[in-house]
Amino acid sequence: MKSFKPKTDWTTMLVSGGFLGLFVILSFIDIEMVGSWVTSSFNWSAKYFGAYWQILLFAIFFVGIGLAVSKYGSLKLGKKDKPENGYFRWVAMILCTLLASGGVFWAASEPIQHFMTTPPLFASEGMTASESVLPALAQSFMHWGFLAWATLGTLATIVLMYAHYHKGYPLKPRTILYPLFGEKIFGKSVIGSTADIVAIIAVAAGTMGPIGFLGLQVGYGLNDLFGIPNTLTTNIIIMAALVAIAAISAATGVDKGIQLLSRINVWLVLILGIGILLVGPGMFIIDSFIGAQAFQLQHFFEMSLYRGDQAWLGYWTVFFWGWFLGYGPMMAIFISKISRGRTIRELIVAVSVIAPLVSNLWFTIVGGTGLFQELENPGSISEAFNAGGMPATVMAIMDQLPMGLILALGFLLVTIVFVSTTVDTMSYTVAVTITGSDNPARWIRVFWAFMFGILTVVLLAIGEGSIQALQNFIVVTAVPVSLLLLPPVWTSVKVAKMMMSEKQQADAEAKKELEKAAS
Repeated sequence: MKSFKPKTDWTTMLVSGGFLGLFVILSFIDIEMVGSWVTSSFNWSAKYFGAYWQILLFAIFFVGIGLAVSKYGSLKLGKKDKPENGYFRWVAMILCTLLASGGVFWAASEPIQHFMTTPPLFASEGMTASESVLPALAQSFMHWGFLAWATLGTLATIVLMYAHYHKGYPLKPRTILYPLFGEKIFGKSVIGSTADIVAIIAVAAGTMGPIGFLGLQVGYGLNDLFGIPNTLTTNIIIMAALVAIAAISAATGVDKGIQLLSRINVWLVLILGIGILLVGPGMFIIDSFIGAQAFQLQHFFEMSLYRGDQAWLGYWTVFFWGWFLGYGPMMAIFISKISRGRTIRELIVAVSVIAPLVSNLWFTIVGGTGLFQELENPGSISEAFNAGGMPATVMAIMDQLPMGLILALGFLLVTIVFVSTTVDTMSYTVAVTITGSDNPARWIRVFWAFMFGILTVVLLAIGEGSIQALQNFIVVTAVPVSLLLLPPVWTSVKVAKMMMSEKQQADAEAKKELEKAAS
């Protein structure tokens, strides 16, 4: 096993940080020009990479399921017989990666949007209002379900854990390419450095999304509940506070900060979810979850590979797929760090099955409650959405419920903790990439936490189209990263075979030693 001494990769640090810094400077000089660049780049990315992304996510999910049910599923990852983290703690940290990005903002707003405007795949079926509930939820499930989660930490994680824990190579995005290029990917490799740099830029863009989306949510919520003006200045102050909380957590390390925030997140979500089920339309939520899950499975292939309405795809499916692909390498690093001692089957099931089902249930509890209210009182949610945009949706939903003020305050708290968890996790993975160490210097983690916040403020300053600007920038940066996540579709199988061979060889040697000792 190789022994690589961790050292700060200043080339990666300076190029990735310099690119993002230049983006900030140009935005201050001419924000309209930058907005135009981002929009045109987005249009090109969605046009030429959208179909590839849809096929790639499809392949990642099914290859992962294939490994899980195969003989390789029992192989333990990370050269450790006993997991380092208990199952609840482990799943909690996994759940708080993607769910933190969509748990409040998108869980409330996406189902109502698909309800108001039926997705084009089902638009011609002439559904009644009540019949539109299932496709609205099912489309949300598609965007935040099995394919999305599988992209974040399955096949690439298997490759990373083998290269890092079995072979001794550093946990970096370039390590995903180890089965293709061998040890030379870790030297002065242009391909290796490019892989690290584009992964950092993409995850910076992907992290700006949750900060921006959820920051807007907090701003609207404070205005709705306490009358605080919902202005850019207010949003900047909110962003600064959220990033400061994340930076404090980042300085405490994975074993304290991220674990603590993840557990808080999960318990808050459980309390809120149970609360809404008790005071809200509980049976409607349960029935809708089961029905929408069945609807999604029934239409799974056509929803996954739909290529009809390009404009709709660019705003919805292609945007989400670009976002999650951009997260992919860094999330694989994070999940590699917390998954030692787990089997391939446990990893795939937790990330590709359990996490999506929990995510879908949460979307039904929040978004499904909004759909019920809209059915019972047309306009109660849609009018608030049309007037205040996506951030208005969750407050409108809470306003219709008993103890709405308490639940709304709970959602604000969940939002704050969600943002902190996301920024904390991503700043950790960027610091690991730059230093090559599982325990990177605190100052690097804190630096990137603040960099994420500054970039978010810049995009929000674009103004009216701030949400669209966030979405566009995310998709553009995902293009090169999506190429990095293609090789694990087949190299993960190759790695599983090598692990099986090594295990069989080790078992044979152990058996010989026992026989020798017995004789």
